[in-house]
Amino acid sequence: MATGKSTIGARIAAGVGVPFLDTDALLAQRSGKSIGELFASDGEARFREREAELVLPMLSDLSPRVIALGGGTVTMPRVRHALLERCTLVTLTAAPETVVARVSSLRKRPNLWALSPLDRARDLLSVRHSAYAESHALVATEGQTPKQIAERVIDVAGLDTLVMPLGTRSYVVELANDEPSRLAAALAELNPSSLLVVTDQNVVAARAQWLDAALEGVGVARHTVVIKAGEVSKTLATVARIWDEALLHGLDRDAVVLAFGGGVVGDLAGFAASTLLRGIRCVQVPTSLLAMVDSSVGGKTGFDHAAGKNLIGSFFQPNRVVVDVEHLSTLPKRERAAGLAEVVKIALVRSVDVLEQLEAAAEAIACGDRAALRSVVRSAIALKINLVRDDERENGSRALLNLGHTVGHALESQGEYTRLLHGEAVAIGTCVELAATERMGLSAPGLAARARLLFERLGLPTKASPDELGSAWPFVLSDKKRSVAGLKLPVVTTAGHGAVVRVTVEHLRRAVLLS
Repeated sequence: MATGKSTIGARIAAGVGVPFLDTDALLAQRSGKSIGELFASDGEARFREREAELVLPMLSDLSPRVIALGGGTVTMPRVRHALLERCTLVTLTAAPETVVARVSSLRKRPNLWALSPLDRARDLLSVRHSAYAESHALVATEGQTPKQIAERVIDVAGLDTLVMPLGTRSYVVELANDEPSRLAAALAELNPSSLLVVTDQNVVAARAQWLDAALEGVGVARHTVVIKAGEVSKTLATVARIWDEALLHGLDRDAVVLAFGGGVVGDLAGFAASTLLRGIRCVQVPTSLLAMVDSSVGGKTGFDHAAGKNLIGSFFQPNRVVVDVEHLSTLPKRERAAGLAEVVKIALVRSVDVLEQLEAAAEAIACGDRAALRSVVRSAIALKINLVRDDERENGSRALLNLGHTVGHALESQGEYTRLLHGEAVAIGTCVELAATERMGLSAPGLAARARLLFERLGLPTKASPDELGSAWPFVLSDKKRSVAGLKLPVVTTAGHGAVVRVTVEHLRRAVLLS
């Protein structure tokens, strides 16, 4: 809204040699009316529909182009989400006073027609604030030349990023390849007063040089908590260590907690950040495949209890996620395979295309081929973003991500978190649950066998003995998804599509033991 979209868009398009489209100009050309006349004759609701009818078909054409959108186009969720999935969406910002000062004729800006255009501008920016925040970047236009603004937008478009669109709590997930500078740039945007790095012994040994390179020029005090690697550290005592270190060094609400490690580190650091001073900012830098595709994205944090896994925690979204696939080069093969279990799981319930991608390249993925891994990492993150976007607090479709976790968590707990890695337990749990729900008539026939074959090709275990399942079963009774009404259980209705059903624990137990 009067932030220079048309001017900047045309400059970007000329600079990179692609076509430029302005949706306001196209609407006026198609209708034979000015934007003001369209607003007057159709009303805003119909005008927005006209914008959607124009923009959405453009997104099915993958030809490169620069599009300047109307100021209210992204207020339509279906349009905004489609833009985020298929384009780089950048919001140009300006203060209300600047917006009004830049408008040469209010009659060309029907949304600013009011007794007080300044008050109207303030109201519009306030109403649209959450929608505008859901973008790959917000670029301030005040104090910047058109050339500087265009260069900044081109830089943003050159990055490999996905957006978790959660209104004012939206954040970017950035993929990189041996680029510690990307973390440095993310921290520069956040401008922390100090940093508290949470990591583990194994990550320090393997990846400390990368972190040092990223933080070399950050220029703020840095404090580090190094924990023992593995699920055995996922306890309240470890969280207390993080709290103590933060409070000892006087971290304030402008500080950032930096989680540099796998799923355990990310969960613990995220939970500590959610509770320190009632919440300070957190950046996730996952170093394991499992953390990259699952635990670093979505805001689930917490720790284990003697009664079971992940029973205490909070939903707390990070402010940024930096996924550098180079970390996988030092990841043990067993850990890498464990992370693939979460990719298979989300493909089973959400995308037949990703499932077929995994099946087509299973051996290359299992061997650690970097290009193949990066592709599936990106696909898995995109799928998870769509689930969390629609159901952040797991009241509906996000529960599909629990496929394999009811039995898997029970097996982990039964083995005291030392016998199986989380992903190994999820692989076994997925196979067991699919076989059980097939027997119950809830999942499509043949999917358990298909999943088992894929897991095996990826180097993952797929079976548990009846004795192991029997001794693990008491931990299912403390599953956090259980209620009086029954256990919420994900099922795969057909490859790439899932549903969440309620079953009694006893019904599930019988089907599991029979399968």
